[in-house]
Amino acid sequence: MTTPVTPVTPATPAVPGTGPLSRLVALVHTLLVVEALLLLAASPGAAALLLLGADASNLPLVAVCLLPVGPALSAALYALHRRGRDLADLHPARAYWRGYRLNTCAVLRLWAPLSAWLAVIAFTLTHFALTGLPGWYALLLAGIGGASLLWGAHALVLASLFAFRTRDTARLAAHFLRHGRATLAAASPLVLAFGLAVLFGEALPALLAAPLLLSLLHGSRPVITETAKDFTA
Repeated sequence: MTTPVTPVTPATPAVPGTGPLSRLVALVHTLLVVEALLLLAASPGAAALLLLGADASNLPLVAVCLLPVGPALSAALYALHRRGRDLADLHPARAYWRGYRLNTCAVLRLWAPLSAWLAVIAFTLTHFALTGLPGWYALLLAGIGGASLLWGAHALVLASLFAFRTRDTARLAAHFLRHGRATLAAASPLVLAFGLAVLFGEALPALLAAPLLLSLLHGSRPVITETAKDFTA
């Protein structure tokens, strides 16, 4: 009597581009491409900054030079938010330029007044001895400047990922500013960037802008989720 032979089921081959190493490579590739494009998009303002002296009287001009940085950061957030983890489906450059085209006008309507406002605060603080105001006023101004930066971080994320009217984005950013957890998460990359700039110069935070923005995006997940759930159709 012949014994039946049990067929051997071949092992399912691993799908390329789904393992931990592939995901890591995809992340690094995306960060490098986004970082390079961010620096390229912000280069007109950066080149102008190099021509300015380190004098506090140049702060209004610094605000003007920083205008290209807003759309560059926004496009980076857009590309990082839509990044793929599969090596066979990576298009960070395409996503970056799409985000740049979609968001430049909306972001500038928020970024320009914010830059001007922060320049006024910085100019006042650097010339505070001439104002004759009490010392506690300087602390108040510094606190307002910090709150404005945090509001700007929320507004940048919202304007990069959603198509709201400018005033609605501003209101939503102010709304989320009162959420302690989300605001603390937004503060972390800002504090890290400031610390790196103080310790190693402004070039290092610029070179690490993509990882810092990825950290901001990760910390803004509650903001993104709540906005998509409660404020979009």
